[in-house]
Amino acid sequence: MKILIIQNAFIGDVILATAVLEKLHHTYPAAKIDFMIRKGNEGLLIDHPYLHELIVWDKSSRKYSNLFRIAAQVRASGYEYVINLHRFGSSGFVTALSKGKHTFGFDKNPFSFLFSRKVKHDIGRGKHEVERNQDLINEITDTHSARPKLYPSKTNFEAVARYSKPTNAEAVIPYVCIAPTSVWFTKQYPKEKWVELIDAAKNKDLKIYLLGGPGDFAACEALKLACKHQSVQNLAGKLTLLDSAALMKDATMNYVNDSAPMHMASAMNAPVTAIFCSTIPAFGFGPLSDNSKIVETKVKLDCRPCGLHGFKTCPKKHFKCALTIQVEQIL
Repeated sequence: MKILIIQNAFIGDVILATAVLEKLHHTYPAAKIDFMIRKGNEGLLIDHPYLHELIVWDKSSRKYSNLFRIAAQVRASGYEYVINLHRFGSSGFVTALSKGKHTFGFDKNPFSFLFSRKVKHDIGRGKHEVERNQDLINEITDTHSARPKLYPSKTNFEAVARYSKPTNAEAVIPYVCIAPTSVWFTKQYPKEKWVELIDAAKNKDLKIYLLGGPGDFAACEALKLACKHQSVQNLAGKLTLLDSAALMKDATMNYVNDSAPMHMASAMNAPVTAIFCSTIPAFGFGPLSDNSKIVETKVKLDCRPCGLHGFKTCPKKHFKCALTIQVEQIL
């Protein structure tokens, strides 16, 4: 049996989609499972033990010709099931043309009328995105949701050993990871608040690692320089996605926004404190780790939530959803 999973959205969405991969593998262990993602996210699934093939759509160059090429590749592959977790037209196009015997997707996809099974995607009623994704495959698996999971290799753990375990040490040294940035300004705990949190650390020997991509280096460096704490190290852009996941696994705590690093912590079952500013956990994208904590403002704001994904600036110009979160709540 051949199965294709499609999730062409962002890093966090791909991480959450791995729960479907887990469920399908354990239900059909002999199946060949392929995964279609957008270029830039493939680092999450390198050497994944349950994947047969990774199909990467390059949107940055010859976007539509690449999409047609992939659609033809999928159509020729003879999939039994095509599971589309993406809610937009590009993935719907591939699904509709796939010639899959069974095509599953969400009703919000503009091509869903061509799917053999479509499921309502309902945000705001307390159901987690992992459960919503699971709804697509309930009839071919069961109703028990799997968790998202990433598989850093031995090489990934070795790459971060210099930070998590000093030479010849017998135990992991105490450290925390902080992922302070977000694509959306209104999802991001403010710099001055992160500084206050870091400088409030009672253990001055505690290692603090700032995580992010290459584009986050400058923001993380500015944060580091603003702190009085002497053990802050900027690792933004210096680690691969799976390196970061490996480092988060053994952290004393991971402090994150409502963003991809939160889902990365969930996929490693790593301890995590998630700070929600303009968005709310009820949207269904909260942390799933056994040791997880959600922090949000205690002030009642009529403007919160102001949107599902956040904004580049606060629509009300006051950003109270973030500025009224006290560091004591996080500590």
